[in-house]
Amino acid sequence: MKIKSIQIDKTGGPSVMKWKTIDLPTPKKGEVTVRHTAVGFNFIDINHRTGRYPLELPTGIGSEAAGVIEAVGGGVTDLKVGQRVVYIGAVGTYSEAQNVPAAICVPIPRDISDEIGAATHLKGMTVEMLVERVGEVKKGDTVLMHSAAGGVGLLLCQWAEARGATVIGTASSAVKCKEITRAGAKHAIDTSKKDVAKEVAKITKGQGVDVVFDPVGKDTYETSLACLKDRGLLASFGGASGPVPDVNLNEFRYMARAWKLTRSSLFNYTASRDDLLHSSKRVFSMIRTGKIKVKIKQRYPLKDAGRLHKDVESRKLTGISMLVP
Repeated sequence: MKIKSIQIDKTGGPSVMKWKTIDLPTPKKGEVTVRHTAVGFNFIDINHRTGRYPLELPTGIGSEAAGVIEAVGGGVTDLKVGQRVVYIGAVGTYSEAQNVPAAICVPIPRDISDEIGAATHLKGMTVEMLVERVGEVKKGDTVLMHSAAGGVGLLLCQWAEARGATVIGTASSAVKCKEITRAGAKHAIDTSKKDVAKEVAKITKGQGVDVVFDPVGKDTYETSLACLKDRGLLASFGGASGPVPDVNLNEFRYMARAWKLTRSSLFNYTASRDDLLHSSKRVFSMIRTGKIKVKIKQRYPLKDAGRLHKDVESRKLTGISMLVP
């Protein structure tokens, strides 16, 4: 079967992504063919494109999609043709269709649209992991979310607020700060005008926060530590600005403050089928009960994925972006 797909044969800027016709074979044993109806965008896609997270080239790109099963390979008994599913973990979602392992496909409930499924599968499960299992956020906690106006950040503000936490978010403009407060953050810090560590100290009366959620990496690492209370947790889960510097845990400040540091990966927390279904079920439940509200801010034609990447890297966008096949 012939399909259209974004392909890259070298790493670099958005221009390396090419809209090509490729062959899609019949699904192998344990696989299904998913015809995509909605394709999610995540920052990991940029990391793959630039080579920060290397892929074997040439390759497709993209890591999240929803769609309808068109064909089922041998040995697949719990999924069927015509079923709506969403998945992450198979690179190549910037395409009209893809063959993927049946084990990573999650059925989409009737009351959840394909777009909402694709918009929240990776981001929503990332937030579930961070808030409920990594940070173990509870009522009365104070948490700091860097780059809170992005897709993950806006969901995390809502999720943590729903658990009774006080949320502090950072963003690079006044407009983005308004987005954060609308999403449930009690405090929003404009990084273009304010020193984050000083503002957090004011807000917490010098105590610091219980948890820092940091998707930025190198540029915010020292700020994150400066915002933590004694025995606080720094949950690093991305490297948009580059990798965190080498850490010497024997350095006096780590011992004196007894901080906890973790580098969390969703793919570890959803490695088993049971964990994957648990996490996705929690996301669907939070959407269904209205505790998180999902708004897709931007839609781009799939063939224009390069334009989406360019807009994201220029920091023009807020919230969740969607690619439409």
